[in-house]
Amino acid sequence: MVVKTPKVSEVIALPRQQLHHSHEYKQVVIGLQGQTEFDVDGRGSLVGPGQGCLVEESHEHAFTGVGRNEILVINLPHQEWVGHASMHDNIARLFSREPYFQLDTHAQMLIKALTAEMIANPSDLLLSRACADTLMCVLHRHFRDHVSPRRDGHRLNMDIIDRYIHQHISRKISVAQLAGSVFLAESQFHQLFKEQVGTTPHQYVLEKRFALAKQLIKESELTMAQIADSCGFSSQSGFTNAFSRYFGLSPAKFKGSV
Repeated sequence: MVVKTPKVSEVIALPRQQLHHSHEYKQVVIGLQGQTEFDVDGRGSLVGPGQGCLVEESHEHAFTGVGRNEILVINLPHQEWVGHASMHDNIARLFSREPYFQLDTHAQMLIKALTAEMIANPSDLLLSRACADTLMCVLHRHFRDHVSPRRDGHRLNMDIIDRYIHQHISRKISVAQLAGSVFLAESQFHQLFKEQVGTTPHQYVLEKRFALAKQLIKESELTMAQIADSCGFSSQSGFTNAFSRYFGLSPAKFKGSV
């Protein structure tokens, strides 16, 4: 379905059942509380506090709230910025990047302050518009400072990457999503990651999944099917085959040995 244009910016909670729609305007979504699940053009991710996603106009996307949740939505209909060339340029640059992103602490603090005003005054349309303008400036500053880091001497912040993997380990994690968490293009991220870590991002994520699987096998009462699901494997058989190839023994035999 296609929905009508709502307020320029608003704070909402998403329902627990999956919904999907498209709209004739761009949209920025930023997590404020809890988690929400988004699927934009077949690329899914969980969006938590300080994380966000970019939705292009006319693109079908699905979304689900995970328990208690709250998100900030900034709607960007073309007519709202007629005559504002600089804003159009900023929006175009923003939407030229990967759809999922992670905000730094400073940007999160600014967004928290603005959304507090919006929550306190939900019917104030002028405030909604003013907050949208300010938020777009915050995002422009944020990505200007982070999207083009110097190549020479640049090192990846593995704490951010590890935190992203931990938050999304039960889901599919793409290289593009990892790159977005540290504000890099996918190709640049892949090269830097391999140089710094000595392995590919895919292999690194797989090792994290296996480490969690071993921990759950040793310390939990979960079934193998539940462990496979918790660690982001599509099926128990897929998990068993991958685990057996990696460690040289099946999950069941590993469990019997501890």
